[in-house]
Amino acid sequence: MSKEQLSTLKLHAKRLRRDETEAERKLWMRLRDRQVNGFKFRRKQTIGRYIVDFFCPEQRLVIELDGGHHTLQRETDQRRTDFLTKADFRVLRFWDNEVLANTEAVLQQIADELKPPHPTLSLQGRGYRKDNPLPQGAREKKRAPSSRPSTSRDEGINRAGRKSPLTLALSLKGRGDHGGKR
Repeated sequence: MSKEQLSTLKLHAKRLRRDETEAERKLWMRLRDRQVNGFKFRRKQTIGRYIVDFFCPEQRLVIELDGGHHTLQRETDQRRTDFLTKADFRVLRFWDNEVLANTEAVLQQIADELKPPHPTLSLQGRGYRKDNPLPQGAREKKRAPSSRPSTSRDEGINRAGRKSPLTLALSLKGRGDHGGKR
C-alpha cells in the first residue's frame, strides 16, 4: 500500500469516527477507558487495507458491527474476515440492533473472548509462609559492622572529620547566625 493510499485510508477512518452510528457510539462508550477487563480498545483502526470498527491490540481482537446494509455485502465481509484471521486476528461480529437492544450480552461476549491481562499468581508452593513472608532460600541482608563510629554518620561528619554543608546549615538554623552570608 502506498503512502498516498494509507493517508487516504486514515482520513476515511477519521471521517468514520466522526460520523459513527448509534450502535457504534453506544458500544464505544462501554469499551473506552479500559472498562472491559482492563483492555484498551481503539475505534475505526486501519489494519491492512481495511478499517475495523473496534480493535484491542493487546489481544488482537477485532469487533465488527454490521448494519442492515451488510446483508447485501456478505462476500465482502467474508473476505475481510478471512484477511484478518489469516493475519492472526480474532474477529467478533454483532448486528447493530443486537448492540442497541442487548448491550450487556454483547459486552459479556466480548469480555468472555478477552483473556485476563495479568494472571493472578498464587503464593502457595513458592515458599511463602505467613509467619515469614520471604520465600524459602531468600535471606535478609545483614550489614557488615562499620569501622567508623555510628555517631559520626548520624551527625553528618565526613571522612575528613568535617561536617557536611547540609549538616552545618541545619546546625546553624534557628541561631540567627548565617555564617556571615546573607
